[in-house]
Amino acid sequence: MSDRADGDLTDPDAATSGEASGIVTLQRAEWMDRIDRLCAEEGYFEPLGPRHHAYFHDDGPVLLVTFESLERILSRKGQMPFGHNVALANRWSHLTLICEGETWFRDPAVWGYFDRLVDEAFFEDFDRVIFYGGGAGGYAACAYSVCAPGATVLAVSPRATLDPVLAGWDHRNPAARRLDFTTRYGFAPDMTEGAARVFLIYDPYLPENAMHAALFRKPWVTNLPARHFGDAIETAIEMTDLLPDLLRAIFEDRLTPQVFARLLRIRRRFLPYLKGILRKAEMAERPRLALMVCRSVTRRLGGPRFRRRQRELEQLLGLPSQLPPPDGPPERPQPLMIEATAVQPSQS
Repeated sequence: MSDRADGDLTDPDAATSGEASGIVTLQRAEWMDRIDRLCAEEGYFEPLGPRHHAYFHDDGPVLLVTFESLERILSRKGQMPFGHNVALANRWSHLTLICEGETWFRDPAVWGYFDRLVDEAFFEDFDRVIFYGGGAGGYAACAYSVCAPGATVLAVSPRATLDPVLAGWDHRNPAARRLDFTTRYGFAPDMTEGAARVFLIYDPYLPENAMHAALFRKPWVTNLPARHFGDAIETAIEMTDLLPDLLRAIFEDRLTPQVFARLLRIRRRFLPYLKGILRKAEMAERPRLALMVCRSVTRRLGGPRFRRRQRELEQLLGLPSQLPPPDGPPERPQPLMIEATAVQPSQS
């Protein structure tokens, strides 16, 4: 009998030669077949045109709606949508919209699917509806929340639009700028007007993301700044397992900037964040601040890059070495979170 969690689609018997993580990626067709069988009894898996799919699992009066790319799902251990385990643990129902490629969920087939859900009063069957997504998924979570008045939205680094007329200053995602953001479900900030609350997580030091967040300036929108993360916020939330706590706080109506800041303290051991702090200190030509960052990291966590840079900075400043013994444990051993090699970034 397998000890895997319900819905884990990783094949335990497949060969793992050459894969240090032991994760074996299912071929697309096999994955589609397995997930179709998984939700056959209590939900459905439905194609929405050639590049989108809807996965629905009915399990309770609270509905979690998420948006993800198939590439990201297949690269994850278990090969399930990000919100699957959160919904499973809380006995929530779960609807995931899955895209193949950089579509930003801008497709008439997706519009028609949400139109159908509205016509069928689908969202009215649930006591509570929560939308979640990051990057392109964050845009979609905001845009399609209009279909469920009273819903709560949690969006990570969302774009308001990629219409060049309104966001010509954002030169990222050049291919997506050719998509139609002017018709149905187009300008995400306007689509949130029926939401009860909208929470935006973004790095205010990343100019493009800060400018998109400014377009969401509405009374029902709460900004949750995650400084120095850049576009790695969604990866940080996944790797540090923050999503269950964030969604639970939303469900219990207690998510505030203060609660978010407490939850985000785990960033002190998230490597991309620490690298960002060091990079900003060095770009500002503040070697003593950079040295403080390196000493904090090597004392608490270790990390060869930070050890090397600490040694260089101590020599540059003519200060005595405070490097921990090379073979000794850190002051307070904690896992050093590394960049997600098995999790692809969102369309950000």
